[in-house]
Amino acid sequence: MSALDAIDRRLLAILQDDATVPIAELAERVGLSQTPCWKRVKRLQDTGIIAARVALLDREALDLPLVVFVSVKTRRHDAEWLEAFKAAAALPEVVEFYRMSGDVDYLLKVLVKDIAAYDRFYRRLIAIAPLDDVSSSFAMEQIKFTTALPL
Repeated sequence: MSALDAIDRRLLAILQDDATVPIAELAERVGLSQTPCWKRVKRLQDTGIIAARVALLDREALDLPLVVFVSVKTRRHDAEWLEAFKAAAALPEVVEFYRMSGDVDYLLKVLVKDIAAYDRFYRRLIAIAPLDDVSSSFAMEQIKFTTALPL
């Protein structure tokens, strides 16, 4: 895809804030007529820059107030172990899952109702594959949360 121009960036900024903005309003806000605006949005979707249009849910309203960052260390880094451990991504409480550099091998962001729910999650996690160390950090306060990418 060619470089994004200023109009593309404005479109993306608006859509990151509210993906339900009607095309007529979107076009007006970026200074285009509806058809060229629609074509740009379609191109941004077709090229994968707009990966999805989703509804963001309020985790606390859904009784998932506890955010846990789970650090995992392992001595095994072979393909067989990794394939087994990737099954952790299918656990519904896991909302983010990263392979890391540094002292921690994997970092998971987990959302649960309470400590008891986390303990149930933990027991399922450690049954997936052999782990050397699992360390959990409980978020005390959410300072910032956004899904908007810097443009």
